[in-house]
Amino acid sequence: MKILKGDTVKILIGKDKGREGLVVKAMPKKDKIVVQGMNLYKKCIKPSQGKPGSIITKERAMTVSKAAVICPNCKKAIRVAYQIDKAGEKFRICRKCKSMLNSPVVKK
Repeated sequence: MKILKGDTVKILIGKDKGREGLVVKAMPKKDKIVVQGMNLYKKCIKPSQGKPGSIITKERAMTVSKAAVICPNCKKAIRVAYQIDKAGEKFRICRKCKSMLNSPVVKK
């Protein structure tokens, strides 16, 4: 998955289209991400012994295809490419400005 935790993304589809946010959680097996302050929903909590009921707002996971990474250098929504250096480490790079993104991809 090309979007990782800590990336800044731009939402491409849905009610939050055009907004930017930080990826809080990445779930590669489900191909989903959770973006801070995006895709919100309200949940009602029933009262229980000693606790009153309340309504809380939560973030719902969204599909990776609905978001694009924002390059920290050129500040544009980009597609991510990979490059392998001479030491054998795999890095994510911006396809527009060819600069390296924040962290190398760890091999498992």
